[in-house]
Formats: sequence, C-alpha cells, structure tokens
Amino acid sequence: MAQSDAPALTVSLVTPATRDWPETVPASGWLAPWQEAVIASEAGGLRITEILADVGSRVTKGDPLVRLTQEGILADIRIQQAAVETAKANLTRARSDADRARRLRESGTVSQQSLTDVLTGELTAQAALASEEAALESQRIRLDQTEITAIDDGVITSRAARLGAVVSPGTELFRMIRQGRIEWQAEVSARDLPLLAEGLAVGLEGPHGEAFRGAVRLVSPTVDTATGRATVYIALDADTPPRPGHYVTGSIELQDTPARTVPETAIVFRDGLNYLFTVGPDNRATRARVETGRRRDGEVEITSGLDPSARVVASGGAFLSDGVLVRVAEAGQ
Repeated sequence: MAQSDAPALTVSLVTPATRDWPETVPASGWLAPWQEAVIASEAGGLRITEILADVGSRVTKGDPLVRLTQEGILADIRIQQAAVETAKANLTRARSDADRARRLRESGTVSQQSLTDVLTGELTAQAALASEEAALESQRIRLDQTEITAIDDGVITSRAARLGAVVSPGTELFRMIRQGRIEWQAEVSARDLPLLAEGLAVGLEGPHGEAFRGAVRLVSPTVDTATGRATVYIALDADTPPRPGHYVTGSIELQDTPARTVPETAIVFRDGLNYLFTVGPDNRATRARVETGRRRDGEVEITSGLDPSARVVASGGAFLSDGVLVRVAEAGQ
C-alpha cells in the first residue's frame, strides 16, 4: 500500500493563461510568381549575335539581354538617309519654282494652269520628304529593336534564346519574375470567404520551416465547384522570399480574441484525442479530455474541457495515468 502511494513523478504546474490572439483561417497552396513577363523579339529575320543574361540573372529595367545582327539595317539606314537628302533637294527646287511663279502671277505673265502645277509640285515635294523621313525613322526603330532589353526589374526564370538563331517577330527569348516578387496562392474553404478581405495579415511556414509574413492582396471572386475552395492571393513581405513551386501551409489572421492557453508540452495525444492532466489539492493527477484551437509561440488554445483555475501539468503527462500521486516541484526547481 505504501508503494502504491509513492509519487509517480515530480511535475511542474501551470495555470491557464489568457492571451489576445488573432482568429485565423487555415490555408494551403502553391508559391508562385506575382507576375511572369515574357520577353520576345519585335524584329524578324535577324540573327542573335550576343546573349547577355541567363536563368537566375537579376536584371534591371532597360538592361540589354540579347543583341541581334545590325549590318543589314545599318545599310538600309544609309540608303534611307540618302533618300531623305534627295527629297530635301527636290523640295528646295520645288519651293524656288513656286516662289518665282507667285511673283510672276502678280505681273500676269504666268497662266493659272502653270501656277497650279508649280504649287502642286511644291506640295508633292513636301509630302515626299515627310515620307522619306518617316521611312528613316522606321529604320532607326528597327535598329533599336536589335537590342532586346528587360521590360522591368526582375529575375530571369527561363531562356529560349540560342546564339546564332534567326528570330521571328514574337519569338520568346526569356521569361522573368517581375520585380522578383513571389506570392502565395492559398486555397481556403468557401465558408471562410465572408471573413476575408484585402490587407489581412498572413503567416506561413516556408518549405524548410522558415516563418514568413504577408498580407492578402486579392480574394478570388469565384469558388471551385469541384473542391468547394477559393484562392486567396497573398503578397509576401520577405526581402528574400522562398522559391516558387513549393506547396506550403499557413493561416490568415482575423480580429484578436481572448484565448485560454497552456504550453504545448502539456497536451497528451492518445487514440486521436487530446488530453492533459490537472492536479488537485491531494496532489493526484486527473486526466481531462480537451479540445484545442490556435497554436502560437509554443502555446496552444484550449477551447473546452478545462477549468480556468485548474493546475495543469506542464510536461511529462505521457508518463502519468489517471489518479496517480505526483510530487509538485517548487517554483524555480
């Protein structure tokens, strides 16, 4: 009898604490680029002579990525510059003839038909010069298109450009993550949608256990009829976000509400149920089934099954049985 009344274990006791914790909505989903940009060729029939970026390169808007052959376009520009000079000379001659005809008209020595022809020639020469200048500007634009640049800051994620390849208009050369921003495309239950709004804080666990924070950017207006879930787009705060392509879990935080908490180490999980042990004035342990809720900073919320004034075994409950005598450790022991 004396042996059965010997303390089974020395335990530390805690009383449930009340914390102000945010209500949360559980979510899970894929990490993906915020926006993926395609960088393509605008010119056609030109050969790639230089490739200045590769997969993983961090680029700034305007940085050159690919250069195309320029010799043919430079020759066309020289031809067009000559055509512009010719048009300018023709316009100078046409204006001189028109000025002379206007002076003769006052003296009546030129017919109306001749005057009309000369003035029409002047207008035609002006139009011809404008056309040649526009053609020259077009050739210069083509020259600018031989250097393909980054359309925004970001990270190159794929490269289709091959040295020596002849490109066509619209040929994809690179893909990039705009501004290097990764977002979490999290799925939530449709019943939680009325609780969600833009700007709500979010916490998630990265693929290697890292903690990340973010905020709701957009809540999808539709629900997947097959799964009954909706997508929430979450912008991450991290300067060095996790890589896209990982499936992660986390929670969306709502308003703060009181939570009755105990250390996570106090919970004993048996047969799919949660228990903890309390100690009465007689120093005997009593097993109590509890329901748990939110978890944070090593503590767990107890939603039911626990008296607020109970003395709870802080750890080691897995070694106890209902009704066993325990020794209570003094504070600081």
